[in-house]
Amino acid sequence: MITVRPSELEHEVRLEKLASDGRYDDAGSEEWTLVERIWIGIRDQLPSRGEQAEGGFTTATRRARVRMYWRDDVTADMRLVLGTRVMHIVSGPAELGRRGGLELMVEDYKPAGNAA
Repeated sequence: MITVRPSELEHEVRLEKLASDGRYDDAGSEEWTLVERIWIGIRDQLPSRGEQAEGGFTTATRRARVRMYWRDDVTADMRLVLGTRVMHIVSGPAELGRRGGLELMVEDYKPAGNAA
């Protein structure tokens, strides 16, 4: 049986969801609210051409695999915040074993290259 061990969870992060008040006049504005502070394990993927050019802007993406204790409220439209690193959930969550934990893929974005 696959379970998440406490020794794997070395980072305390903020689990956040997009706040919505149901009104249409503030469409496009993003405000995130705290769901809970949780402990996670992060395993960054090895670098491999993570830069993309869209609309004249080049961005670098960093993907990582995240494990946490099992929760039933984590969805793909949430994000994790570790200091200044903001990681959006891009796939998952997948259940490990029988409620042994969750595994998901996250991505954070930043401008690529020299900022000069």
